[in-house]
This record gives sequence, structure tokens and C-alpha cells, in this order.
Amino acid sequence: MKTLLAGLALALAVAGAACAADRPEGRWVSQTGNVVVEVAPCGPALCGAVVRVMGNVSMEAGGHMSSAPPARIGERLMTGFTPSGAGQWTGKLFNRENGHTYDCVITPHGRTMTLRPYIVLPWFGRDVVWTRAA
Repeated sequence: MKTLLAGLALALAVAGAACAADRPEGRWVSQTGNVVVEVAPCGPALCGAVVRVMGNVSMEAGGHMSSAPPARIGERLMTGFTPSGAGQWTGKLFNRENGHTYDCVITPHGRTMTLRPYIVLPWFGRDVVWTRAA
């Protein structure tokens, strides 16, 4: 009986850790590697703000200096993210490269998080992958 209870407790602990790893809260390094964004509760939703600036290089522009203004600590890039399905959150994502704000679906997968900013429908978007900061 003790072995069964210990096994059940271990399974619940592992499941709880897996669920926590698949939540968007925490610090994330952008795909371009130039900012770290902290995703945290802001009211009833989740928001993400720049907590570290590592450069102003755009990988989409071939690794050259971006024409976007330099990122600022505290700059909010993600707003209003709420659960929208199994392991997904929907909200708004500000793109510093072009100054536009897009609807966005995020899907965390442990050490990575897929962001899909889009116009009108998610099918018209393009995936971006962020990595959990150490």
C-alpha cells in the first residue's frame, strides 16, 4: 500500500511539473535573441514586457542592425493573453520591427513557446519560436 501511495504521489508531482512547464509564465528569449520578455499576470490576463535587452539585431533582415527603435526595459510586447484552448493562449503581440500589433496565439512546449501572430485568421500567420531563458 505504501508503494502504491508513493507511486501515485510521484506521478502527481511529475504531472504538476509538466503542466507548469507548459504554461507561458516566465522569462523567454525572443527568436532573434535580442530581448528577454517576462510573461506574467496583469489583471485577469497575461502580459509580457522586456526585462533584458541583448542587442538590436534583426535576424529577418539578415542579421543586420534593425531600423526599429532600440528595445526598452519595461516595454510591453504582449497584452491580454487568456486561455483559448488546450494549452493555448490568445492575445495581442507588438512587433517592434514594424511597429504593428497583431492578434496572436501562443503555445508553450516546455523549453520553447510558439507564437503565431496573424491578421484576420491564424492560418495567415507565421510561427515564431521563443526559448525559455535560463
